[in-house]
Amino acid sequence: MTSPSPELLLVLLEVSRSGKFTTAGEGLGLNHTTVARKISALEKALGGRVLARAAGGWELTPLGERAVGVAVQIAEAMGRLGQGEEDPVTGSVRMTATDGFSAYIASPAVAALRAEHPGLTVELITVTRRAMQQRSGVDIEVVVGEPQVHRAQAIRLGDYTLGMYASRDYLARHGRPQTPSEVARHGLVYFVDSMLQVDDLDAPRRLAPEMRDGLTSTNVFVHVEATRAGAGVGFLPCFMADRHEDLVRILPDYFSERLPYWMVLRADSYRQPAVAAVAEALQAQMEIARPMLLGSAPSGRAAGSAST
Repeated sequence: MTSPSPELLLVLLEVSRSGKFTTAGEGLGLNHTTVARKISALEKALGGRVLARAAGGWELTPLGERAVGVAVQIAEAMGRLGQGEEDPVTGSVRMTATDGFSAYIASPAVAALRAEHPGLTVELITVTRRAMQQRSGVDIEVVVGEPQVHRAQAIRLGDYTLGMYASRDYLARHGRPQTPSEVARHGLVYFVDSMLQVDDLDAPRRLAPEMRDGLTSTNVFVHVEATRAGAGVGFLPCFMADRHEDLVRILPDYFSERLPYWMVLRADSYRQPAVAAVAEALQAQMEIARPMLLGSAPSGRAAGSAST
């Protein structure tokens, strides 16, 4: 093993952020073959692999994670060199989160953070899925339910509540259900069952197994608008449904599910000031939004504790 040049370490840092040689090369002004050659030179200097193939890109090996930790320090030192008290919270942070969290938690949190740190850029990708085991190219993931991950830091952000809702017009036409069995006669507005990747989101199929699907979608904003339009009875996050006066919550003592949001970060990501700042802003916004997230109706059962 020999001491690698700072240049090679910075190339690895760029690859770790995107997971792809081509994307890293664009940011560095290099072609992908040059990036690959520099990664090979770094591995020769360190005496081991720093990257491994993963679904959709490259993932850091344990040696690569240690090397990126050093690269982050080099990048920070270079950023400070000759620039006095320049804001360290700059650069790009990429995160994934669910639709509702992205709109009502992440967006205001990032807006407030950027008011203080205008050099910060956040790429927010909306998706509802389990935490990834390989997370090259993503600094922060926000998922529903406790994640099972390795070589990553998982932080519980807080809970939110879901309940059954219908529009006032829909209830005027079809009558307001008074029992769970009456709810089961209506069409369900919810996720596409065959495409649902998060086990904790199975509550409506568990609480009302006889309920047929009315309109299903992979997007929770579609659930809300379809319910408002009268497509059926929607199982919706209270913090989204309670914003609409035309939606009425049905049987809140029975149809109530409380689920946790968790944040997952790569070990090397949390050492970057911009990533740490975004993570802290998300935690702070969760505290501010806690009453909204839990809803005004009964807080409900913990996930998995209710039965039909």
